[in-house]
Parts: sequence; structure tokens; C-alpha cells
Amino acid sequence: MERTLFELVGGEEFFLKLVDGFYQGIETDEVLSLMYQGHDLVQARRHLALFLQQYWGGPTTYQSERGHPRLRMRHMPFVINADARDRWLDHMQASLAQLEMPVHAREELWNYLVAAANSLVNSE
Repeated sequence: MERTLFELVGGEEFFLKLVDGFYQGIETDEVLSLMYQGHDLVQARRHLALFLQQYWGGPTTYQSERGHPRLRMRHMPFVINADARDRWLDHMQASLAQLEMPVHAREELWNYLVAAANSLVNSE
């Protein structure tokens, strides 16, 4: 039986570290931090970690608590242009670089993150 990416990278702990590192960058980003003003970053971190865990074969807690991810719908209230996308990817890449994982899993995860970020651009 083939292992899921969730299992390959070490499960929940990996995704919590990835999301924590990512949000450390977001908190100091002059563009992206503005999108989070008035929002609970603790919940934002939790939601992203749960979503990624579920997507990569972990527990389905995200869906149980929040329903279908509906990424585009959930991100529509925010102006996401190429600069915001690139900044988001930069912070995710910096966080990912701090974590150990199999090369093929890193490539698969990164390719997904790039595709997801591209799909959320909603403004020029």
C-alpha cells in the first residue's frame, strides 16, 4: 500500500511547522499582513494547517468543521494580484525550505502550492 504525502512528511507536525513558518513571514509582509487585519491569525493558521493535512491524506477535520474548502470563494473578498500571489509563494517557499522531506514529496507539494496560488489570483 502506498503512503500518503501526509504520512511521508511526518503527519500533523510537519504541516503545523510549515504553516507556522509561513505565517511568520506573512506577519511581517507589508502587503499580505494588511489582508489579515481584523482577522484571527490563530484561526487562519489552524484552518490552513487542517486544509493541507486533509488535502494530502490526513484527517478530514477541515471538512468536518468547515465544509468543502471552496478556496476561490473563501478568498474572493481579498484582492489577490500577481504581487500578492508571489509574496504568498515566497513565504511558503521560505517555510518549506526549513523542513526536511523526501525530494519527490517536496516537488509534489510545491507544484500544488503554485497551482493553488495561481488559481486564487482575482485582480490585475
